[in-house]
Amino acid sequence: MRKLAWAARGTAAVAGALLAGALVAPSALANDDPTPKDTQAQADESKRCSVSRDVSSTVVAYSGAGGPLETVFRAATDRQGRAFLNDSRNPGVWINLGLLAGAPQCVSGTAVSVTEEDPGHLYITLLASNGVIRQAVCTTASGTPFTPANLPGACGAGFTPLAYTPVV
Repeated sequence: MRKLAWAARGTAAVAGALLAGALVAPSALANDDPTPKDTQAQADESKRCSVSRDVSSTVVAYSGAGGPLETVFRAATDRQGRAFLNDSRNPGVWINLGLLAGAPQCVSGTAVSVTEEDPGHLYITLLASNGVIRQAVCTTASGTPFTPANLPGACGAGFTPLAYTPVV
């Protein structure tokens, strides 16, 4: 019985040490990119903008003149503060919203919504880590899915700051 208690204490100590190491040490497995990168550049990038991930979505419920009925638009951020848009008509393609003029550099939150009219409008709202809210309005009249090539044309002026944002 005495040996069993000693072994249990030893196992608990080893498990605690492993847990502490996992919490303190960065995971090398988290980087799925097989190309080696400059570690100093990675460190500078993470100091510049490091946020938690965020995701939002909206579904189109109108179908006028070839409109995108039941299309799902999703916006998401990564831990480096970049924002991306996905159009369900183009599965697997995530468009970097940094392509649009005025996009914030460090995004901490996203929201997307659509109007119920023809032509419809997709509203993409991004919260920058400095508290400024920026919004882009994109036309969804076409039955063509958004791609990196056609999104800038559909979104016109790109992102503009919302006036009188109370969280700045």
